[in-house]
Amino acid sequence: MHKDSKRREALLYHAKPTPGKIQVVPTKKYATQRDLALAYSPGVAEPCLEIEKDVNNVYKYTAKGNLVAVISNGTAVLGLGDIGPEASKPVMEGKGLLFKIFADIDVFDIEVDTKDVDKFIETVKNIAPTFGGINLEDIKAPESFEIERRLVEELNIPVMHDDQHGTAIISAAALLNAVELAGKKMEDVKMVISGAGSAAIACANLYVSFGVRQENIVMFNSKGALRKGDPRVSEMQAKYATDKEYASLGDAMLGADVFIGLSSGDIVTPDMLLGMADNPIVFAMANPRPEINYDVAIATRKDIIMATGRSDHPNQVNNVLGFPFIFRGALDVRATKINEEMKKAAVVALAKLAKESVPEQVNIAYGETKLIFGRDYIIPKPFDPRLIAEVPPAVAKAAMESGVATAPITDWDKYREELLERMGADNKMLRLLLNRAKTDPKRVIFAEADHLDVLKAAQIVSEEGIGQPILLGNRETILELKEEIGFDEEVLIIDPKTKDEEERRNRFAEVYWKSRQRRGTTLLDAQKWMRERNYFAAMMINEGEADALVTGYSRSYPTVVKPMLELIDKGHGVSRVATTNLMMTKRGPLFLADTAINPNPSAEDLAKIALMTAKTVKMFGMEPVIAMVSFSNFGSSKNEGASKVREAVAYLHKNHPDLVVDGEIQTDFALNSEMLKSKFPFSKLANKKVNTLIFPNLDAANITYKLIKELYKSVSIGPIMLGLDKPVHIFQLGASVEEMVNMAAVAVVDAQEKEKRLKQQVAKK
Repeated sequence: MHKDSKRREALLYHAKPTPGKIQVVPTKKYATQRDLALAYSPGVAEPCLEIEKDVNNVYKYTAKGNLVAVISNGTAVLGLGDIGPEASKPVMEGKGLLFKIFADIDVFDIEVDTKDVDKFIETVKNIAPTFGGINLEDIKAPESFEIERRLVEELNIPVMHDDQHGTAIISAAALLNAVELAGKKMEDVKMVISGAGSAAIACANLYVSFGVRQENIVMFNSKGALRKGDPRVSEMQAKYATDKEYASLGDAMLGADVFIGLSSGDIVTPDMLLGMADNPIVFAMANPRPEINYDVAIATRKDIIMATGRSDHPNQVNNVLGFPFIFRGALDVRATKINEEMKKAAVVALAKLAKESVPEQVNIAYGETKLIFGRDYIIPKPFDPRLIAEVPPAVAKAAMESGVATAPITDWDKYREELLERMGADNKMLRLLLNRAKTDPKRVIFAEADHLDVLKAAQIVSEEGIGQPILLGNRETILELKEEIGFDEEVLIIDPKTKDEEERRNRFAEVYWKSRQRRGTTLLDAQKWMRERNYFAAMMINEGEADALVTGYSRSYPTVVKPMLELIDKGHGVSRVATTNLMMTKRGPLFLADTAINPNPSAEDLAKIALMTAKTVKMFGMEPVIAMVSFSNFGSSKNEGASKVREAVAYLHKNHPDLVVDGEIQTDFALNSEMLKSKFPFSKLANKKVNTLIFPNLDAANITYKLIKELYKSVSIGPIMLGLDKPVHIFQLGASVEEMVNMAAVAVVDAQEKEKRLKQQVAKK
């Protein structure tokens, strides 16, 4: 090959995607000696020479543009204080995970062993060429002010001390909305701030930039109100020092409109709240104990608008709403700094988003009927999927308009699409599922709890608050295993075979026999079957002694599904039970059906399976976009298998015209929207992203989901039972602990949904 051709190939090999595009590591193939020669010697020399010519080419040929350093010296770690760089490392690693989860930003955490400001700054400056941005973390004041100020001035990449600015940005967005709801104006509100550290100063400065008058702010530290002339007041605090006399925090709060708490728990009393102005705004952000207990505060003042730092109350001021998305926008335009304009843009974007209609998946994740802008919803939720598409563009635009962007974005619609695609490969859907289960945990039977992995799954479900396990199996074995794995929580253990359970067995047998006596089942048969744990567990569900059931770890699927189909009724209007698997793929969540029960469904069966799967997709907070797949495309084959898929689609189009479904279609066309739009522009799936595949038979569905699972290590949730009247779900033989935990969460959410529907039916009557 010509030398110039080799050079071009080496440069192309090392070239990174354009700003905003997804970066997968490794980004190029690496299977052959030729690939390795391009990746390293001699090919790697070419991008090195290009970067030497123009240092900005480092963004083109390396991962610098998506890499942030989280840097600390461990002098102000969470609520733990000065615990040293090594002890701070878990927090820094956790921060890195949040960057990746919420904004697809890669992170190195770096712990620096010095308290000397100059040495710390020198260290960061020396390693800065590696990174696209610097997130300073957990550095004590006043050193943090000087460190950030100098690094912002002396480096040409974004630098932000999140402890200072994160809380300021999120709380400022909440404050804008709270002041509006209270019917007040920023320039008129009187504010008391408890706390005078870096976060408090940053909050006050940002509030002032949005209109709060500096003279209307009274700031307290542990000694009292900051006083002019007090030598203990630092240069950064001086602007908020007052010459007025305040006997106490409560004295300052008399008539105040806003209280900002960035100090310690339980320092505000109900009497202090009662002394505030009408429609008081209280942000009690100390963690884990707010300055005043949330329940106490709302019981004291019915007109209060309150936020805390806690996730178990409305209006959580959570820094994760800010830093991942601020850095995302800054990196994508290669900003040379994060300036005030960019921070304010993030504030406005967050405040605006809280006023917009909330996607159903967010309501589902937080167990809400409907989140609506108001006193209990003044700031978006961390799991809101719109954050990635709203905050980074606002930050990027502000960077461009303020002159600090070196790689401006021109196509904003495309940029937003790319931001959304970034999050397609993560397990956000799984986090939403688990979070929703935790909002209302249900009693879940683990029918094989005397198996170690099943018990481990039950332990996680219990400790994480996903559900309340009921353990079935040999009591002695379960107790031994519980001790072995440190499962200390008190949970119900039932051994169906023991004499202790004789009364319940006989009661269940009587009910079962009466339902099956005209189908050849004798009372003796029923009594015998009730000693078998899956029959016993199913009757517990039927009799209301548990809310959900998971089983199947140690036995083949057909043997476990049989008692479930015999004992558990089908749902209203259901004639065919089926299953679907939710696969967490690189392109996003993908539902596959029927993966476990129906070997060769008819056209009518396929239509019903599609409808049941669509309901499950909606249960996960998504709108179903369904491809009925085959080896044929839209009538290209007259084969019986393809014809039945066509018939099912025709039925759905006629009877359910609002459902986005089409076929028969080959799987590659279903999953490749460009191919589909090019060849079949008439399809209902054109310009849509398919998230559900309905297969013509069990062979195709089961083989496909297991191939995806094993070849690509995709997380699989399922098989999820469709069509049963009770929340019963069956593991695949030998399921992993993670898979069983996920299925237990599905069972809890299923129970929540069925309970909600039942209440709606009762209300209608």
